[in-house]
Amino acid sequence: MQDTKGMLDKIRHHDKLSIALNQNCAIPLPEDVMEILARPHRLTFYYFQFIVTGSATFVTDLNEFSIADGGLAFGLPNQVFTKLPYDKNNFQFALSFDESTLMLLPVTYPFLVNPYNVNAISFDIASQLRVKNLLSGLFQLLHASGKQRKAEVILAHLHTILTEFNTAYFEQYGEQDVHTGAKLSKYIAFKMAVETNLSEQHDVQGIADQLALTSSTLYGIVKEFAGVSPKEWITNRLMLEAQRKLQYSKLSVKELAYELGFNDPRYFSRVFKKSTGKSVSEYLEELQDLKNAQN
Repeated sequence: MQDTKGMLDKIRHHDKLSIALNQNCAIPLPEDVMEILARPHRLTFYYFQFIVTGSATFVTDLNEFSIADGGLAFGLPNQVFTKLPYDKNNFQFALSFDESTLMLLPVTYPFLVNPYNVNAISFDIASQLRVKNLLSGLFQLLHASGKQRKAEVILAHLHTILTEFNTAYFEQYGEQDVHTGAKLSKYIAFKMAVETNLSEQHDVQGIADQLALTSSTLYGIVKEFAGVSPKEWITNRLMLEAQRKLQYSKLSVKELAYELGFNDPRYFSRVFKKSTGKSVSEYLEELQDLKNAQN
């Protein structure tokens, strides 16, 4: 299992911004990059694939899903991402950028926290056309001959594209009333509080205090959006990170437990088995069988 650290530098299409956009595979990728993309890989940047016509299937953190005409698939940093073989004649765009580029944009985009834990977005017909035109315009800006466009122009286009993605995400998966919007903001803040220091042993009451909520209010919000308690959510997130690390690193159980903030490797092993239904060794055996089947 490889991660994509340094890969964006090889395929970036602007000298000041870590951003890459391909249209219908028009820009050939380096052979070593193609080898990484053909297998499960850990993302170190944001990745979006918009299918104008055709279809494609992806796997994120072992969850397989497909998109078709006018659909968007996306992967976030640290996710284990795989793009399964597809028809190269698809009309498509592939967009990538890193955290430093995202920080240059004027606002935040809550869908990038992925509160509904999905990796696909659909658009209505009018939105599909706008997204296609926006991506086409950005592609032309990045690949126009002659003097390269200023970074501000590129960022303005990227902002508009992400605003379209963000709007469609919440139209598809979220409620629109003000009350739910306020609770969603708190749920996103909860997720970010956990993600920021993932390996710490998080105290639910401490996070509730940080968000100016009672523990019972935080419980209700997380339960509404995730279907589990805050403590269960944190445990599930840690176990997902454990599965990711087992796919792309060669840490021992002891090393993995300590890296994720567990003081007792045996307790970590019990939590892992309870969460996944498999021991760490059984999980690794299944991963190896899957890799052998793909070869």
